[in-house]
Amino acid sequence: MTPVGGEPELADRVLGGWLGRIAGNMLGKPVEQGDLWTRERIDRYLRRAAALPLTDYLPEPATEEDGLRLRPEWRECVRGRIHGSCRDDDVDYAILGLDLLETHGFGFSTEQVGDLWLLRLPYLQTFTAERAAYRNLTAGLKPPLTATYDNPYQEWIGALIRADIYGWTCPGLPRSAASLARRDAVLSHTGNGVYGAMFAAALISAAFTAPTVRHALDEALAVVPASSRLARTVRRVASLHDTRMTWEDTLATVSEETAGLGWIHTVPNAAVLTAGLLYGDGDFTRTVTLTVRGGLDTDSNGATAGSVAGVLTGASAIPPQWTEPLEDTVRSAVFGFDGARISELARRTLRLVGERDRPAEI
Repeated sequence: MTPVGGEPELADRVLGGWLGRIAGNMLGKPVEQGDLWTRERIDRYLRRAAALPLTDYLPEPATEEDGLRLRPEWRECVRGRIHGSCRDDDVDYAILGLDLLETHGFGFSTEQVGDLWLLRLPYLQTFTAERAAYRNLTAGLKPPLTATYDNPYQEWIGALIRADIYGWTCPGLPRSAASLARRDAVLSHTGNGVYGAMFAAALISAAFTAPTVRHALDEALAVVPASSRLARTVRRVASLHDTRMTWEDTLATVSEETAGLGWIHTVPNAAVLTAGLLYGDGDFTRTVTLTVRGGLDTDSNGATAGSVAGVLTGASAIPPQWTEPLEDTVRSAVFGFDGARISELARRTLRLVGERDRPAEI
């Protein structure tokens, strides 16, 4: 494995991860309703606004009907209207993970993850599996019952979106990153929901040292069971890419094969993410725009794709149309963090890398 560079390069890549996650989240947020905003509808929207190929945040809606179909936050998330990031759970959990590691260190327990949720995270800013686990925590349940009791969302995407901090703080150590992500994920998820978190953390960790996106994906696949549906789906996307099938046809093929799981399930979203990364081929703009155009959970997928691409390129290589509107400011529902500077969050993350004792391997 290629060694991680010196501290300036590492700092640039960690900041790139934070900026990429926030920018990708903002890009996908207006169309975050996968049963309505399909790939075809997103592209029709972009054609009406003369915004294909997409190289920037989403344009304002070209018609009143389009505007009514977008999420109400669109007015703060489209190009020309962005002044700092919108609040979103995809960013809240990265911040909460940073606070977790600063408070409890890399030896944190799953129970401590739950305690921090109750302390820092408003209940109404949690969703699906996280809300079920939060409710179970308040009822006095302990992990792993918090994930399994009255929780039909155990394999949805929530744990995957919580995994970035473990990749950022374990650069070049994908198995260690996956181990940390698993310890967090089992508070609320099981099966492919947990594997998705492990895969994402390992992918981001590997992006610090892997020579290509494909190498990073291969390293991330190595940390999850090869027979799991998540691993089989990611390999399927990679094999279709290898045949030189188009991005559109690859997603159409895999969409048919994962039909019925729903637009927030981890597996079909991992397919969209994988396709965006492979067909984006290390280019930040192409990676995040293809991923969001892929539909399903657009803001979550855009955020993870942006994190991987931002680590691969470093903050200094992310085109300014993505970073300048963020104004180095993030909104957050995590108590004590609203209005935080993105650069300061990255500095605190880098400090954890320096303080980290090597976590136990899986």
